[in-house]
Formats: sequence, structure tokens, C-alpha cells
Amino acid sequence: MSSINPSATITANRRQMVGALMAGSVMAGVPGAARAAMQAAPVSGPAATARALYDRLFERLVDMSPEMATSLGLDVGARAHQRGELGSSAAADRFGFADVLSGVEGEVAAIDAAALTPAERTQLEVLRWFIDRSKDIRRTPYGGFDGYPIPFTLTQLTGSYQSVPDFLDSTHPIQTSSDAEAALSRMHAMAREIGHEVERARAEMAMGVIPPTYILNKAMVLTRNLRSQSGVTSGMAASLARRTAAANISGDWGNRAAAIVDGPIAAALDAQIALFNDMLPHSTEEAGVSRLPGGADFYAMCLRQHTSTSLTPEQAHQRGLEEVADYQGRIEPLLQAQGLRDGPVGARLTALGQRAELLWSNDDAGRAQLLAYANERNDAIRPMMRRIFNHPPETRLEIRRVPPAIEAGAPRGYAQRGSLDGTRPGAFYINLRDTHIWPRFAIPTLVYHEGIPGHVFQGAVLLEAGNLPLLHRSLGIAAYGEGWGLYAEQLADELGVYADEPLGRIGYLQAALYRAVRVVVDTGMHALGWSRARALQYMIDITGLAPGAAENEIDRYIVWPGQATSYKLGHSEIVRARETARAAMGPNFDIRGFHDVVLRLGSQPLELLGRNVAAWSRGEHIV
Repeated sequence: MSSINPSATITANRRQMVGALMAGSVMAGVPGAARAAMQAAPVSGPAATARALYDRLFERLVDMSPEMATSLGLDVGARAHQRGELGSSAAADRFGFADVLSGVEGEVAAIDAAALTPAERTQLEVLRWFIDRSKDIRRTPYGGFDGYPIPFTLTQLTGSYQSVPDFLDSTHPIQTSSDAEAALSRMHAMAREIGHEVERARAEMAMGVIPPTYILNKAMVLTRNLRSQSGVTSGMAASLARRTAAANISGDWGNRAAAIVDGPIAAALDAQIALFNDMLPHSTEEAGVSRLPGGADFYAMCLRQHTSTSLTPEQAHQRGLEEVADYQGRIEPLLQAQGLRDGPVGARLTALGQRAELLWSNDDAGRAQLLAYANERNDAIRPMMRRIFNHPPETRLEIRRVPPAIEAGAPRGYAQRGSLDGTRPGAFYINLRDTHIWPRFAIPTLVYHEGIPGHVFQGAVLLEAGNLPLLHRSLGIAAYGEGWGLYAEQLADELGVYADEPLGRIGYLQAALYRAVRVVVDTGMHALGWSRARALQYMIDITGLAPGAAENEIDRYIVWPGQATSYKLGHSEIVRARETARAAMGPNFDIRGFHDVVLRLGSQPLELLGRNVAAWSRGEHIV
């Protein structure tokens, strides 16, 4: 779920950069084979001017995010120092890359779009869209997370305490003693950034911007859990000790890490706990951001950012209700065929999801069986990609458990793209805190959404994305990315994976149904005055989602306003563009060509994507 995303990982070989980057620090991290393929950058004229600007912006983006440098495998050579650093959470940096983008508006306006190819014009329009959104963000009193506006700096889903331990364990490389020293340096930086975040949250509290009580309580539990760890058995110290031992790196790494855990990190976490204790007496149960200063305008902006449409909250809410009714109608006959004929759709889905034969045991053995099944589904769909894509990438993918330390507040699933050089595969994570929220029929569509042909596949396609600039491989629009993820679920169904598996098709439709519900409850809470309890009950009643899973979902929407609407609204726009092109082209419609237009130009606002698909359907060469 990324926008201007310094913490995300991007799967792509890197094409030739121009200007100073040709011999710059970023190129030092690109494998030789990839460098040899990077020969298509323009050498003169408006296209070259635009490309030089894009590459300069990408360099600045990596400057600002050492985590991104590590994720991309670029923290080498002149960037080696970044392996021991973290990006700044200080108040002055709360808008992140949005500040940089806002500063190049004049340069972008001076580029002659008429002199560019269709693909190059798309790149320019995408940057203009991000500049406009950056200007919107900077007009708010709030900050950003991954380039999107958020009302609260510290929640169960945001903050260094929540992200850095997992990053150090799963992404930070440990191959040499220098890598281990860099990990220790990042642990010191984590303590500093927690301090910055506490300062920002205190300033928010002074403005009356305080998370709801239940969000504070959840963040408090996670913070206390981390604070309760100490010594060499703490998660971060044990991780470093284990990984250095596996790499045969001599040294007292566990004890050195423990000293940081028990010293500056413990002190920073104590300050965060004190902050939450100070906030709690002033917190309320109100869920929506409309209660905050400028909240109504803020939410309208969030909706625009995440959906890349001009829908008002009321219009989006109505569309969500219509989608809910549509999916309920599709599921009805399938449930009746399973003998579930009476009561609301959601209640019958709940009953189906509680059948013992469809559940894994809620222990480590059950979790291992669930992960094995997910990998089986991934392996089975991979060969089908050649039927619907030109040159599908050989995507490396690992399916992992969300780290137990953060699973209480983490989403049900999320993807991580691989490194530039392919040494770290793409991965997606399943939250296995409670295996009973994952009946067997719910797993396949999760695999297709997060893995193949979903997010990890989508990132890997950028390996074949021609001369797409690095910047455009790194920017993301929620409705485009998450819309693709939901569209990938539909593609799996269209490929026939559920032809002999009616329960799996119910799982697919249930997943789509709860994405439609997301639109209803997100707009309901943030614009129409819905309480958390009402939103939670609606989600359970309509989707049959387990109460624990539904609660995690609702709490996520409360702290990331608007993001939850991006899935279904994005999916609907992608499908609308496809079907409009199919109608226009008749028998000449080519699904592989359509997917090239959608994927190989990188992330696009939905309005622009629709125009590009329409131009392609008229015979224009877009990609």
C-alpha cells in the first residue's frame, strides 16, 4: 500500500540513468548485467530533460530513506553509510518526499509535453499528479506515512517501534562484521527516531489530535510487549546473534545489541508509554477524522490521494453499497448449494468459516500446514501466467508468517517486493496470530492478491518495463496498486482455478465483498458519523469475517483514512477500462496487450490509466 514510499521494496533491474547518476552512487548498486541493458535513456531534448529530473528526484528519494537504499540493495559504494542509518521522523521532515516534489513544480511545467512519446507523456503526467498531491499534503497540519496523509504519528501500525525490528530481522543484510555494526547503528537510530515520534505526537496532542482510546490501548500493548524484552533474549538482540552466528561472523553481537535494547531503546519506549498514558485521559471513542481540526477537508483529501478519483465521500459510500449488494447476490446461490439457505449472507459465511474440517489447528503445526497450502496454490497458478501476459517474469516468492511481535496490530496480509539484484526474493506475509480467521477456502485468493498475479508479480513485471525511470518504479498510487491486487484475484477466477472448487470461489467472492464493505465503513466512519462499533458490526454482518480479523481491519481504517477504499474503487476502474476497450475492439481485443498498458507504464492515476487504455484500444502505441 505504497505511495511516495521510502520504506517499500521495489523489484526491478535498473535501466540506464542520465547525467550525474550515470556514474553516481545509485548505479553502484545495480548488477553489471542490468547496467548493460540500460541503454535506452534519451540523450537530448525535452525527453532527456524530463529523464534527468526524474533521476535526480529518485536520487533524492534514496538520500532521504536509508531503509529504501537497503531494500533496493543500493546501500553500497558511496551509499554504504546508509546501511547504518534510518530515515528521519523529526517534525521538520514529517512531509518527507512531498517537500522535494513541491519544489520542482516549475521545472515540470517547463517541459514540452507535446515533444514526448505517449509513454513519456504518461511519466510526466504521473509526476504532475504527485506534485499536486504533495501540495495538498503540505497544506494540512498533519504528517505523512509512505507519502500518504495520516492524522496520528503513533498508532498500532505506524512508528519506528512497530517497523524497525522487523526491518532489521527481515531486510537488513548480515553478511559481514560491517553489516552487524550497521545493525547496531540502526538500533541506536531507532531510539532517536522513537524520540522524534514522541515529540511529534505530543505536538499533535496539543492540537487536540489524539487517537481513539482503543487505538491507544492497542499501541500501548505493542509498545509494552517490546519494552518487556530485555537482554540477549530480546527479539532484536537474539536476531542479530542468530544471524551473525549463521554467517560465521565472530564477535559479542548479542550482548552489544542487548546493551542498546536495555539502554537507549528502553528509555525511548518508556517515553512512548508515558506519552500514551498522558493521552488516554483525553482520548474518546470517536472513530472518524471529521472530529479533528479541519477533519472533513482532510478526509476528502485522503480520499483523493488514495483513489486518484474525484469521488466525494458520499458518492464513494453509495458506490460501496451498490458493490456490496452485487457481491451478496453472486454469493447467494453458492451458499445455497452448500446447504446454507437461511439467514443473512454474512451469518452463513460465518457458519461456513467455522466448519472444523476447513480450519487449521491454532498451533505451530497448523500454521506450518497453512503456509504449505499457500505455497501449493502459488506454485499451481504460476504456469498459467503465459495465457494472459506477454513475457511473465519468473517471480521468486516466499510466503512467510507476520512476525509474532507485531501481529496483534498488523494487517491480515501484506507484500514485500524483492531487491534489485534478485538476491532477496519477493515475499508476502500472512498474519497467523489466529489460524481460525483463515478457513481453507480463504487462502487461495490471498495468495493471488499478494503474490502471483498480484503485488509481488506486479513489481516483478517492472523487470521488463522498458525504459521506465527509477522514480516511476518507486512511486505508487493506492487505487492502482491495490486495485491491481483485487483485479489479480478476479484474473485467477477467470483462469478457472475455482472451476471444480466452489468453496474456493466463495472465498474469492467473500474477499471481494469485504473490499466493497471497506468503502462503506471507511466513508461511514470518517465522513458520515459512523461509530467504530457500527462499522465493526456491519463488517461482521455482511462479510462473515471473524470478529478478531474484522476488528484489526476496522482499526486499520481508523488510522489510515481513505486507504481502505482504494481496493474496490481501483479494481472497478481497471475492470471498467478493460471492458470499455473490449467493447471498442471486439475480436481484436488482446488481454496481454491490455495488461502491458496497465502494468508496464508503472503506477498511474486511474483517470490517466483509463485514457491510456482508451488510446491503446484506438490503435495508438502506448507502451
